[in-house]
Amino acid sequence: MPGREIPLVSNEIYHVFNRGTAGLPTFYNKRNYIRALETLFFYQSKKLPLKYSHFLKISNSQRELILQHISKEKDFLVEIISFCLMPNHFHLLLKQITDGGISKFMSNFSNSYTRYLNTSANRFGPLFQGKFKAVRIETDEQLIHVNRYLHINPYTSYVVKTREELENYPYSSLPEYLGKSRTNYCAKEIILDNFKSIDSYKEYIFDEIDYERELHNIKHLVLEEI
Repeated sequence: MPGREIPLVSNEIYHVFNRGTAGLPTFYNKRNYIRALETLFFYQSKKLPLKYSHFLKISNSQRELILQHISKEKDFLVEIISFCLMPNHFHLLLKQITDGGISKFMSNFSNSYTRYLNTSANRFGPLFQGKFKAVRIETDEQLIHVNRYLHINPYTSYVVKTREELENYPYSSLPEYLGKSRTNYCAKEIILDNFKSIDSYKEYIFDEIDYERELHNIKHLVLEEI
């Protein structure tokens, strides 16, 4: 198998994304989304506190405590800066902490979640479309723009219909950024340090959001979808 065209370098930030094979759904229901998020947060740790099979057998409250511990210890393969799960694809903004960290993290996530979905949905074969895609973030401006693109994706794609629904979309990190979630899994300061306050960040996120939706409507005319 040929190597990756873009090397994944430690202490660099990447926009990582992939879609379902042939554009098919990768998340069918709330349970799927929650399982995917737990898997992401669990496998970012370099030294896992227990096997994932054991993690799945404990109560929801115990799981949350484990994930909070992982986030607090920060002994990571990657830092998750922001994320968004969509019905047939996902976006992650990741900072690689350990050499080979993104590749190992994505392999663990993809293999674990694919096994789960294949079993629960009685399906076979690959779930995601080949290797994940990764674009290196080269400037602060690009970093902030990608974070915004990722967070408004459910709105521009009409997965949610209103701004209020977007603010509370539970399968992205936007609620955490806006202080509307009790979770603290993302390295938000990398983004928020560029803004005076959460309110100014929110203003940036929602500025011209309807214009972005209109651009999305004609995107297929000029750009290949992921």
